[in-house]
Amino acid sequence: MRPLVVHDLGRRPYAVVLELQRELRRQRLTGELAQDVLLLVEHDPVVTLGRATRSASLPLPAEELERRGVEVVEVERGGDVTFHGPGQLVGYPILDLTQHREDLHWYLRQLEGALILALGQLGVPAERNPGLTGVWTRGRKIASIGVHVRQWVTLHGFALNVTTRLDQFDLIVPCGIRDVVMTSVARELGRTDDGLCAEARQAVVGSFARTFELAPVPVSRPLSALPAIDVRV
Repeated sequence: MRPLVVHDLGRRPYAVVLELQRELRRQRLTGELAQDVLLLVEHDPVVTLGRATRSASLPLPAEELERRGVEVVEVERGGDVTFHGPGQLVGYPILDLTQHREDLHWYLRQLEGALILALGQLGVPAERNPGLTGVWTRGRKIASIGVHVRQWVTLHGFALNVTTRLDQFDLIVPCGIRDVVMTSVARELGRTDDGLCAEARQAVVGSFARTFELAPVPVSRPLSALPAIDVRV
């Protein structure tokens, strides 16, 4: 199977990793980067506004959110507003879909399938919600997905709530879905131990690689050793 290069970046500011994604996609498009990549990261608190964001999805003005320590960033991904923060496993696949399948809807369903498989391994029964992108468990939303594709190379990705503080989602209308109830792996399993995040990472990497028929190659390098972009914070 083709390799999947997996970089676990730890906790990083959103803007730094966004620029890293864009640089990796550029390199994938030019052929400088030969393999598919999966970036795994936790972010400092940030609200991102996708191309379909409606004003009603952001009840508080951006200035108020930033006063509360939550950054607000407009991005090119599809979808509405979402929240990223500590305890949430965010995955950014940089995949060349010409080597998989040139079909955006297929790609979204594959992402959902990979997360459903990973959650099952963690003991959380999960499923799709017809007509709504993302992953759900017992009627509650546990993972969000928003992507951007250019020349069939992907950007952005998924966010799985593992030990995330769920009250932070009260600051927004998550994904523009009114009355949605957000949940996390920790809440569903009743676990608070430190090992849960590591288990979630392992399950997600394995399930993602299996779903896309790739062989994961974990890489432990500091962010500064990745493609030459400005990573100062």
